[in-house]
Amino acid sequence: MKALLALLAALALGTPSLAQNVQLAGILGGKALLVVGAGAPRAVAPGETHQGARVVSVGRDEAVLDIAGERRTLRLGEAPVSVGASGGARQRLVLQADARGHFVNGGAINGRPMQYMVDTGATTVAIGRAEAERLGIKVQDGQPVRMHTANGTAQGWRVRLDSVRVGALEQRGVDAIVTGEPMPYVLLGNSFLRAYEMTRSGDELVLQQR
Repeated sequence: MKALLALLAALALGTPSLAQNVQLAGILGGKALLVVGAGAPRAVAPGETHQGARVVSVGRDEAVLDIAGERRTLRLGEAPVSVGASGGARQRLVLQADARGHFVNGGAINGRPMQYMVDTGATTVAIGRAEAERLGIKVQDGQPVRMHTANGTAQGWRVRLDSVRVGALEQRGVDAIVTGEPMPYVLLGNSFLRAYEMTRSGDELVLQQR
């Protein structure tokens, strides 16, 4: 209630609406990873409130919020999420580990929403074929490659992604491998990560533009 009153007071003074400053940085399980202004991301479950924004529901790639009585749907990939960056500062993104210690979040490939997991041991971004086709990637136009997996040799395709965006970080012309096997996430490998300095502290991973 105090947060709501503070928001209404701010609106009465003519300051920008909080709704314009709330962005969806990712989906963590059943929680929405919200960024308010230039603050750090925070995982908020349905029914919980963060700085005046109450999460109503969380879907696969969107969250419904109630802000000062107004319902608003935020979708992954709609707008860059800037965390602590201003002016000419280098782009920076803070990721939170899930219960298993993995950094899973939402972003976009070729402008379409996807869920990824950071994999610093992967040479390139890796995508299952079904997910690649959903993202509009022309797998058949890729370069066929043979991949060595725990189950033996498998067919793959080397492709180039028009764009990959996670939060405020975006790159174009990113190399990727499409695998014939289904994958629960897009693996965010070093063909994307090598452009950033990575620092881990506890459950946080910071990607800082070099």
